[in-house]
Amino acid sequence: MKLWSILGNSQKLDGGAMFGNAPRALWSRWSPPDEGNRIALACRALLASPLNGKTVLFETGIGAFFDPKMRERYGVVEDRHVLLESLQAAGFHHEDVDVVVLSHLHFDHAGGLLAPWSEGRAPTLLFPNATYVVSGACWERANAPHARDRASFIPELQGLLENSGRLEIVDGDRCQALGDSVRFHYSDGHTPGLLLSEIVGPDRVQGEAHGGVVFCADLIPGRPWVHVPITMGYDRNAELLIDEKRTFLEDKLARNVHLFFTHDPECALAQVTRDDGGRFGTTHETPALHARALAA
Repeated sequence: MKLWSILGNSQKLDGGAMFGNAPRALWSRWSPPDEGNRIALACRALLASPLNGKTVLFETGIGAFFDPKMRERYGVVEDRHVLLESLQAAGFHHEDVDVVVLSHLHFDHAGGLLAPWSEGRAPTLLFPNATYVVSGACWERANAPHARDRASFIPELQGLLENSGRLEIVDGDRCQALGDSVRFHYSDGHTPGLLLSEIVGPDRVQGEAHGGVVFCADLIPGRPWVHVPITMGYDRNAELLIDEKRTFLEDKLARNVHLFFTHDPECALAQVTRDDGGRFGTTHETPALHARALAA
């Protein structure tokens, strides 16, 4: 099995919102803002093939479904569907994907499911041969959002997914489409039922899988958020997320599971570290994956 990091459309969002209650004097050293106080963010997907005999895409990024006004409002940089170009550069097309795993249904993670915006055309789904995997709690949230995050969802998307006949809603640590090759972890601090997908590693120690890769989604958007107290203003429950993050990182450190970042503009993959003071960090940082073997 090989892994590719697949870049989608990039964004620029307010740095204060992305770093919650961390002061600008601190976060600006990690993510220098522009004149509008916005920081650069990637929307990076992970492609694995063959995984359980299938071509699997984790996330689709924000895509190009917004009209020009909304694209400007949400800081989407490119007006074309970059994810499709990145898939082609890796030797794939969206029709080749057998499974799309979505951590949640916020538009910056699921918008890439949709064809590019065209005036007068209704939204349409891409990936016509894929099973779409979503957690039950995320599905419920998208269909009945809170006023705080209603704007983060695409109103038409849930209907399109359901009508496709290829939607798999999961609540446990495995899904039918991927079997034992992918293990799911869950987090509720950012949004209910955030699905954190771990590609199970090749090594076994006392029955536990070691050496895998986990898609961190919005639990840990990039390297600065590996530091446990750092959260986003977009998180629904910062204290819960901090507790979840600590447990998550302790587990991945103990099992040598590497972290895959969706929003870090410079780093796709890194290994977890912890110093003598107990602070988590990263090492062996990799900017991109190109047909990389899982155990490499």
